[in-house]
Amino acid sequence: MNQAIASLSLRPRPSISYRMVQWLLVAPIFRLLFRGRCFGMERVPRQGGLVVVANHGSHLDPPLLGHTLPRPVSFMAKAELFKVPILGGLIRSLGAYPVSRGASDREAIRTALGRLEKGWATGIFLDGTRQLSGRVENPQLGAALLSARSGAPLLPVALVNTHRAFGPNQSWPRLVAIQIRVGLPIPPPASKRRADLEATTKACQEAINALLELPLIAGADPFH
Repeated sequence: MNQAIASLSLRPRPSISYRMVQWLLVAPIFRLLFRGRCFGMERVPRQGGLVVVANHGSHLDPPLLGHTLPRPVSFMAKAELFKVPILGGLIRSLGAYPVSRGASDREAIRTALGRLEKGWATGIFLDGTRQLSGRVENPQLGAALLSARSGAPLLPVALVNTHRAFGPNQSWPRLVAIQIRVGLPIPPPASKRRADLEATTKACQEAINALLELPLIAGADPFH
């Protein structure tokens, strides 16, 4: 058995600061300003290591994803973000940890594996950087490699309209409706071979983009 299997009984408890930031700051922004809604949350495994993969169109994405999923999420984020006023403290309180630009993939993977071994959900944006389209355009293999090494499944999540709300070229947010949609978990790659990593990464990309292509959902959760 690998360490990921041994960690299945683990369920990290979010810190007090994590909860306070979620409910006093992120929740009002998501629920009131952006009329935020969540769909498919029953698909989220409640314990054990989990690699959460998502599209990335906005600096809003880490705090919104950390707030909406029903378990604490740890994020790998660019070190530069931690120097941004307010945002840096916000994402750190929500479980993010810095990865320096130019740092080796080995260092970043080691940190993420440590979180997974403790039973955390670890969030990774597949493209590694924000996309103007808000879609997954050029997915990297890091999430699949992390899944292969840890044995943790991948969970595709679509962040709908965050690129329109506060995208890369915007100085001020636009109050558009944001939705968070969770897909079905995807098993780890069959091996750490590149072909298997690419196949799993493509499956994640297709799952996320398919969720993004759905029209804005009104009424009851259609994923039940």
